[in-house]
Amino acid sequence: MLGYKSTGATLQKSASAGAARVLARNSTKSTTKQFSRCFTALKSNTITGTQTGTIQNTTNGKLKRNLTRSTLINSRLRTSITHNGRRSYSTSPEEGEAAAEEEFPELSEPREADEVDVCIVGGGPAGLAAAIRFKQLDLEKGSGELRVIVLEKASDMGAHTVSGAVLEPRALDELLPEWRDDPSLPESVTPVTSEAMRFLTKSMTIPLPEPPQMKNHGNYIVSLNQMVKWLSEKAEEIGVEVYPGFSVSELVYDEQGRVKGIATNDQGVSRDFKPKASFQRGMEFHAKITLLAEGCHGSLSKQVIKKYDLRKDSDPQTYGLGIKEVWEVPKEKFNKGFVGHSMGWPLSSDVYGGGFIYHFGDGLVTVGAVIGLDYKNPWISPYQEFQRMKHHPFYANTLKGGKCISYAARALNEGGLQSIPKLSFPGGGLIGCTAGFVNVPKIKGTHTAMKTGMLAAESAFDSISAFNSAIEEGQSESEVTAPSVESYEESFKDSWVYKELHEIRNVRPSFNNPLKMWGGVMYSGLDTLILKGRTPWTFHHKHTDSGATEPASKYNKIEYPKPDGELSFDILTSVSRTGTNHDEDEPCHLRIPDQDNRKHTEIAYPKYQGIENRFCPAGVYEYIEDASEPLGVRFQINSQNCIHCKTCDIKVPTQDINWTVPEGGDGPKYYMT
Repeated sequence: MLGYKSTGATLQKSASAGAARVLARNSTKSTTKQFSRCFTALKSNTITGTQTGTIQNTTNGKLKRNLTRSTLINSRLRTSITHNGRRSYSTSPEEGEAAAEEEFPELSEPREADEVDVCIVGGGPAGLAAAIRFKQLDLEKGSGELRVIVLEKASDMGAHTVSGAVLEPRALDELLPEWRDDPSLPESVTPVTSEAMRFLTKSMTIPLPEPPQMKNHGNYIVSLNQMVKWLSEKAEEIGVEVYPGFSVSELVYDEQGRVKGIATNDQGVSRDFKPKASFQRGMEFHAKITLLAEGCHGSLSKQVIKKYDLRKDSDPQTYGLGIKEVWEVPKEKFNKGFVGHSMGWPLSSDVYGGGFIYHFGDGLVTVGAVIGLDYKNPWISPYQEFQRMKHHPFYANTLKGGKCISYAARALNEGGLQSIPKLSFPGGGLIGCTAGFVNVPKIKGTHTAMKTGMLAAESAFDSISAFNSAIEEGQSESEVTAPSVESYEESFKDSWVYKELHEIRNVRPSFNNPLKMWGGVMYSGLDTLILKGRTPWTFHHKHTDSGATEPASKYNKIEYPKPDGELSFDILTSVSRTGTNHDEDEPCHLRIPDQDNRKHTEIAYPKYQGIENRFCPAGVYEYIEDASEPLGVRFQINSQNCIHCKTCDIKVPTQDINWTVPEGGDGPKYYMT
């Protein structure tokens, strides 16, 4: 299945500009649609043995790709059984496997497999930048026939992508120097023309000087959702295989414990883990190098970090939750190119965070907030804090009379340099936000994510090229060192990304001091304006965000104002603007031990009083009054609402919620985010 390999096609050595580029993009896009149709057909029909077919297209000359399908040995699948009427999920391949395989042997059938050179999991800025850079090197220095694929769980490229976003173009300039002149560039890309930083009280707006890291001259306000779609087209133009709609659920290892590829999840499995009529076994991609570009707190990244102990020399990662809306505003309130940031109200001084408002495109305004997830008070609701923030005149004066057209939320890394794990592991590496390269004072991470993807791609290309050369010279694979991205570690330390993150490494942790926000503001001002990171000390993150949470009994319950339906909205109205969707008859992708809701209630509710329904920005978790339950409440997971922000996995104090990938194509379908 899906073995598209070049058979005699001559690919251009570089992407051309202007009309030739447009022609290539349109032609390649047509081919990709044909590939997608083949995927759909193969996913919905059981095909056995080996089948071959041919797809032809005329992109930069005739490109012929063969569709092959092969079978290889079985790789074990996590399964589930039922127990006392409650769905039970195994936490390892061993638990419940024998019973499930006996009842449903198709769940353990051998998967189809395909061979590629580089497999990239995640089609965001880092993954696409890595794919483009690898293929650029292949076209410039290699045969042009190395295969690099990008697998994205969203139904369409960019559909799960959300960011502020003000884009610093440094990495994009390096990757695609002529990007500003590309006629297919999204029209909403807007140069920053003016900016402001404000401290808010409940009724006042106080001007603040901007630290140098927050200066945005030369930057662009973008919809990262649209930019990712555009980047995917650039990747396809030069021969990268980009496949949305495929959730990668497992890593595949060889006999030595090296990652040799990935496996996509099974399709057509019911909520009680029985194969439906539409059942289709997942497939494997075996690669010389596997790059994980899943974004913040990726499910596979968690596995490799634990398996190879990649965090043994780094601090715990700490996170923020970014929540945003996109509005259409009246013409007289639109200030194209304006970037505004705020700190202070409505957040208390012991909560790290702030707000933003960006004017871009044709009458569009992005408004949002980022709130550090290391807050102690379990009564805090980041969603409600954001809704309250919009009523401040700094934001309300722009939004009144406008219309909210889109909503999104996503966790982001805030740990900085000291929280970055080891970047390489046997058979692959971590790139972009899956490792955590966000520059917190800049409130930017796209440029650093893209650059690290490019650095990993360069390391992968050099290693694979050396490996292939040795094989061509007659050496056996057992005699040649397996490809790796170990050199990526050093190239990162030699890069401008490392220098940038080293300079601001103490800013975020400086807010964890007895003076709270005020101490952090004073130190970070000194550090960014004068010291510029040239200090012999490094502040550290001493605990996880879940570990920072204190019992609800230590705080007064927060009573948030009701939404007015004009500036602020209830959470289900907001979720309706995400386009999110999950098949109701599929396994819950939000796993708790044994899927035992009562047990979770017993260990979480008495101490934290329903923190789950407050930290979740999508109404996934609820405690419903139920007199038949021992504690008078029943824990409920509304997984259909999930917008894949990962906050639950990060913040739940009991650390018993495990976010896993649902079926490919499920989740939000973000617009202009």
